[in-house]
Amino acid sequence: MKIGVIGSGNIGGTVGTLWARAGHEVLFASRHPEELEQLIAQAGSKASSGMPDQAARFGEVVLISVPFKALPELGRTLSPLLHRKVVLETSNPYSQRDGAIAEEVLESGRGTGPFVAGWFSNARIVRAFNSVWYETLAKEAHRPPPKIGIPLASDDRQALDVAATLVREAGFDPVIVGGLDRAKDFDVGTPVYNTGISGPDLRRALGLSQ
Repeated sequence: MKIGVIGSGNIGGTVGTLWARAGHEVLFASRHPEELEQLIAQAGSKASSGMPDQAARFGEVVLISVPFKALPELGRTLSPLLHRKVVLETSNPYSQRDGAIAEEVLESGRGTGPFVAGWFSNARIVRAFNSVWYETLAKEAHRPPPKIGIPLASDDRQALDVAATLVREAGFDPVIVGGLDRAKDFDVGTPVYNTGISGPDLRRALGLSQ
């Protein structure tokens, strides 16, 4: 599969590298792609670099991992290129870093999912890879069961299936939580956020069937 990664920092770089090593073609994007040489070397022969619009065009699936405050503008510029594509979105709203937009989301009580869906209305959004520290992802990928649980939320069942497959191929246990309104159950500040717990423990914590 061709995967575009927009935002090749801690989460995007880590998860994208796991996918490249699993055999997917991964285009890592940055506004300064020349700075990604070390990441490309670590990810291997399936990896390449480019600009965000190139990643949006390239990917059959796209992972977006940028500061939360950048999402509205990114949605305005890239949505036409992401039409009907499965987009895994990882960003978390932090008031100190992201300002008013983070405060609006946090104070709404609705969670991140509906906001992200509104900014990327042409895409099939899946909230994913937002709740586990990148160093845990790097260290614990492909460990023996029980694997680290990665909660997923989307209003598109087929997109959830694609995301779940990619979570498994990265070496983790996909935990389907529900629609995008359920992303609030694993957003920043929730009891399961940044715990690195296993899939079975995560399902129990969220009241899901095993």
